[in-house]
This record gives sequence, structure tokens and C-alpha cells, in this order.
Amino acid sequence: MSKLTLAQEADRRRTFAIIAHPDAGKTTLTEHILLAGGAVRAAGAVKARGENRRARSDWMKIEKERGISVTASVMTFEHDGKMFNLLDTPGHEDFSEDTYRTLTAADCAIMVLDAAKGIEPQTLKLFEVCRLRDIPIITFINKLDREAQDPMALLDEIASRLQLDPSPIWWPAESGNRLRGLAEVGGQGRFQPYTRKTADNDGEHPAPLPFDQAADFFQGTEQADMVDALELVEAGYKPFDHQAFLEGHMTPVLWGSALRHFGIEELLKAIGEWAPPPKTMKARKEAPPETRNAPAPEDITVEPSKDEVTGFVFKVQANMDPNHRDRIAMFRMASGSFKRGMKLKVQNTGKQLSVNAPIMFFASDRELAEEAYAGDVIGIPNHGVLRVGDSLSESGLVRFAGLPNFAPEILQRVRVKDPLKAKHLQKALVGLAEEGVTQLFRPELGADFIVGAVGQLQFEVMADRLGEEYGLDVMFEPSPYAEARWVSGAKADLEDFAGKYRPQMAADIDQNPVFLAKSSWETGYVAERFPKVAFSKTKERG
Repeated sequence: MSKLTLAQEADRRRTFAIIAHPDAGKTTLTEHILLAGGAVRAAGAVKARGENRRARSDWMKIEKERGISVTASVMTFEHDGKMFNLLDTPGHEDFSEDTYRTLTAADCAIMVLDAAKGIEPQTLKLFEVCRLRDIPIITFINKLDREAQDPMALLDEIASRLQLDPSPIWWPAESGNRLRGLAEVGGQGRFQPYTRKTADNDGEHPAPLPFDQAADFFQGTEQADMVDALELVEAGYKPFDHQAFLEGHMTPVLWGSALRHFGIEELLKAIGEWAPPPKTMKARKEAPPETRNAPAPEDITVEPSKDEVTGFVFKVQANMDPNHRDRIAMFRMASGSFKRGMKLKVQNTGKQLSVNAPIMFFASDRELAEEAYAGDVIGIPNHGVLRVGDSLSESGLVRFAGLPNFAPEILQRVRVKDPLKAKHLQKALVGLAEEGVTQLFRPELGADFIVGAVGQLQFEVMADRLGEEYGLDVMFEPSPYAEARWVSGAKADLEDFAGKYRPQMAADIDQNPVFLAKSSWETGYVAERFPKVAFSKTKERG
């Protein structure tokens, strides 16, 4: 039982996501942050060899085989008096929806850049999401142990392409085979030496020391050149301003090599000191839809120190533990003091849940959560009761802004090779769609399901999970449709439209009407013919 107040408990939380282009080293960085944070169970995964050397956050078979992250994970650890909730996001662009939902639960983002490649397309997309949500960003430039671009060119790219003021906290002394270490910009003027792994040492780096005592780590004129470089950096870039960072105008820049565990302690310290604690959230106070004589909805703000437990579900994950066939809703707390056994209500359905076995995550490992506070993420086991976007609270009256679904870019038919398992397939598809793995549309005419996804890899993950978790051998076939749009409008207008386009009408898993278009031209043509019907690329649920 904590002796701290609700405000004090919230103030020591740091809930952050890691975003990056594929192959920038995000998963390796995740492992080494856990190691630096003293999460002992991560050390084995980081130092293991061969078959066992994989990220703690990658638990699916396809992730282990391909060495990629395709699902968001949550890892919680305590370090230096603070509680860190690390939200690991998929790097692959095919899973951008999952990443977007995870960012709704984050208070800060760590943007990982490859020192040789700089800002890549997926980095830019994820940054725009962070900007939309006013999420402050700490930049970590990775892979200094390899040959890198000129450091100033990298910072200038951040300034020009992201419209952010980069503020270097450390500065690299060369890169690749010439990497000597990191020099602190301004401040105490420390130097963090870099040591390569040799027969005489295991690659651990010496402790930081004053820059003027670091001559042994340089050769020739390297140290004098570094002094000149630091003078240029201090004159050319703004000093770090914490308020400008919180407002999204400035990003502190740190450097290192996740693979060599270099610069990681400095990054973790920066997260602890600068990342914001849980912030006040906007919400609405409203009764469940079927409540009679309910008062009108009211806009409210939810302070982290508010007594009532409130929060929202940003992800649902099934079968993380194949032995238990579980289904876990990841619940980001916005306020209150949660205790195991508490009863919470789902706002949009009015259903009440007794949360008797809440989970704190450590990737594929887990333990019972006895208590949790604003900023924490707990897993709530349930059997189809909770969906992505659901708001939970003690009163059942608090509703947070819904999480959007985006129109899929690829639409395919899915069939099971054994026709006797058709009903089993339907249940499995609904379950995966509720998790957000793919989107599912049931045409009004015809028996085949239409599955929608952002990218091809989502179909491969879906086939893998249907086989591994449900024992279903499926095949995907091209569908005649190119686009899906949610349609809305007055009842009479919708009925008129649906009557004329019945063969192309479908319903999603929430039974919302969807128009399946054969081309983008057809979407535009139909929208012009039926101006009173809205054709939407996004759908908000929550």
C-alpha cells in the first residue's frame, strides 16, 4: 500500500513509446533500456545467444522467425524512484494503426534515428502522429558504432524536415571504428568514453570523467578538434529548454549504440528527468446509450490526482500465452488509485467488471498487479467484454475520446480450406478484428468475409495466428473491391443509397454500414451522386 498521495504517485510515472523506421534498432534499444533500468529478467534476453537471443517484447512466432516487431507490447519497471511504462510499438509501416493507438496511451515518445540514414519515411509518419497528439519527443540517434552521417547534417535535417529545434545534450566524438565517445554539451563538460569489446574486456564502457582528463581516449589532435566542434555546437544550437520541449517545439538529442549498450544510461536518465508525468485528459461525462432520462453529456477534464479510477482500452491482445487462450485488454489509467478486485464499469455498454486478476506486463512475462495509478498500464483479462476504445471508470460515466479505425488499403476474401470449420473461422476472424489485427467486413449479399488491412504483412500475421492459435488453414483471394468507406447520414438517405448499391454494402464488426468500392474513381462518383451521404475514411469508436 503506497504512502504517497495520488498526485505524488502520478508524478513519478513516465509512460513513453518508442517510435522508429524499421531496422533503426528500436527493439534492441528497448531491450537495453530494460537492462539499464535494472529489469533483471531482460538481461538474459539481451546477453543470450542463438535461438534464445530475441527481444523480450517480441512474443509471436512470426516475430521470432523474422526478427521484426508486429505488435505493440507494454513493459513496466521501476528505476531511480520512478515507475516507467515502456510502450514498444511495431516499426513496420503495415502496422501503423496499432502504433497510432499505442501513442494515444503515451505521454512522451523516443524517436530513434539510424545515424547513417537520418529521417526515413516511417519516422516522418510517426512524428506527424505525435505532433497531432502534442506528444513531446526525445531523439536518440542510434548505431554510432557504424559509420554515420555528419552530426550537424543530422540535426539540420531534424530542424528542416520536422520543424523542431534540436538541442544536442551530448556530442559524438567520431563514429564507426573511430568512435571515441560522447562529450557533454555545456554543463559539466563530461566525457563518456566508448570501449570496444576485446579479449581483455567485455565491452563495458568506463564511467564518465571530466573532458579535460580524457586525453588517453583520443589520438593526435582529436581532443583539440572536439573542443572546436563543441564551441560550434554551443553557438549554433539552442540550449535545452524544458518548457519548449513539453510544448513540442524542441527535441533534446542524445546519441549512442543500443547494440553496444552505449549512451543508454544517459537516455534513461533523460526520460526520468524530462519526460512529463501523466497529464490532464479531456473527456465527457455521459451515461451509457440505453440509460433512460440520462442528463445531457458534459465536457470535463480528468486530473491524474482525481479520486475516481478512470482510463481507456487502447489495445486488446489474445493468446499471448497459448497455454491459457487468454484475452487481455490493455488499460491505460488516467486517474485514481486502482486496487485488485475493484469493480469498473464500461461506459458505452454499462457492463460492470470485477477486475480480480489484473496484470502488470513484462513482455511475455506477467505478474498480478495489486495496485496501479495514473499513467500505469494494466492488463484486464476478459472474454470479449472489452474492445479497443472502451472507457472504464468506477461510475461508468466517463468517456474518453475514441480511438479511430482507418480505412484499409488492401481488401481480400478469406476462406478456410476445410469447409466444416467455416463457423470456427467466423469466430476467429471476429476475435482478430476486435484486437485490431485486421478489419472485417461481412457483405450483405454472399457468404465470404472481406478482410481489410493497411499492408500485406498484416495478412501474413493473420494467417500465421489463425494457424497457430486456432488450427485453421486459410487462403486469401483477391476481392473485387479496392476501397472501403463508412457511410452515414439520415436514415432515409442511407436506405435510398443502400438500396441502389446493395451488392456493395457490408457491415463491420460493430454493424456499421460500409460501402465497398471497386476503385477510388467509383468512390468519388458515388459521393457526388449522393451528396447527403457521408463517405468516411475513419471511424471513431469509444
